Amino acid sequence: MTMPPRVTSPRRFAFVSTCPETWGGSEELWAGAAAVLAERGHRVSAFKTAVDEAHPRIQLLKSLSCTVRNLRRPPLPQPLVTRSHLLSLAAHLTARRPDLVVVSQGDNYDGLHFGYLCQKLRLPYTLISQKATDHFWPQDRSRKYRRGVFAGAARCFFVSEHNRRLTEDQNGATLTNASVVRNPYLVAADQPLPWPGGEGGGLRLACVARLYLLDKGQDILLRVLAREKWKGRSLHVSFFGRGINREGLADLCARLGVRNASFEGQTDDVPGIWKRHHALVLPSRSEGLPLSLVEAMMCGRPAVVTKVGGNAEVVEDGVTGFLAAPAEDSIDAALEEAWGRRAELREMGRLAAERIRTLVPADPAGEFADALLDIVRVLEEAKAGRGGVQAIRDEASVGEQGPTT
Repeated sequence: MTMPPRVTSPRRFAFVSTCPETWGGSEELWAGAAAVLAERGHRVSAFKTAVDEAHPRIQLLKSLSCTVRNLRRPPLPQPLVTRSHLLSLAAHLTARRPDLVVVSQGDNYDGLHFGYLCQKLRLPYTLISQKATDHFWPQDRSRKYRRGVFAGAARCFFVSEHNRRLTEDQNGATLTNASVVRNPYLVAADQPLPWPGGEGGGLRLACVARLYLLDKGQDILLRVLAREKWKGRSLHVSFFGRGINREGLADLCARLGVRNASFEGQTDDVPGIWKRHHALVLPSRSEGLPLSLVEAMMCGRPAVVTKVGGNAEVVEDGVTGFLAAPAEDSIDAALEEAWGRRAELREMGRLAAERIRTLVPADPAGEFADALLDIVRVLEEAKAGRGGVQAIRDEASVGEQGPTT
């Protein structure tokens, strides 16, 4: 068991989220850590797009005396951040001089300008990368800039090893200041849910994801379900979530004549989903480590997922779920195997629940808050001449590999 960070007096933290929506799953980590820090008496401020004052996370932060400001308000057609937005943030950071700025990125590049701003203001910062995409590589002319912002961070956090390695490959540099963290989840961690049963009457799958085809690939799944063999089987897929492709997906479903699928909308009742469904199906084109996968496994449900992001790091093919490439034939083959082994899904779900509890901590937000406090401690020791940012990287290396003799 690690010792708690040796920072006891109040410190100042600023969080910046690049999520372009009123709220996204990628924001649970920074918001959870911010709440933990505020509860411990530290001073916390946050900037995000389109602040929804009624959202439970925003209300919690404000109840803990955190200041939450709009980085940018809707409507959203203009570029995510303009010069005026950066100047406004710069004025706040200059006046407040936080001990650490935490930049939460929806992917691995959309918040680098905030890291660059921190460099110019001589403020320590960390980067969180919630996703990396295999088919998107930065242009050569921007690689030096990106390498510099990543290298200048006190710590670079990724939600999967895949995302970490891919970012290193894309920028041609090993990140010695990188660590892998886990996102908070919205289900109880003590035990899986009872099995829903009823496989004899049909297999019920849930696709829980934002309705955004570029990342989540629901169109691929609908084309698989349009194949004649699936139309004749007692299998149903419930799509949960909201997003900019809701209408397009519903239209595609109708055009393809898929009748064994339904769109259930957004729900915060995650356990309610898994009380009624046997397995998760997620045909993603790109991922970090999807919360829906972690939550399904926590609830004791196996998953049919693509080998993108961190999916293959938590799912053992044929044991706790089924892995596929993000392509029709591969997803079809994985679903075929799941259908043929549907009598084994309950046991696979039990193993999935055991497996995920060894990989994801019970309190990811609390552990992340501890990591941020530890960074502040090391930075303060550096000012006193007892280490530096290199010490942060050394500690990250020891934490992942164990101390060397």
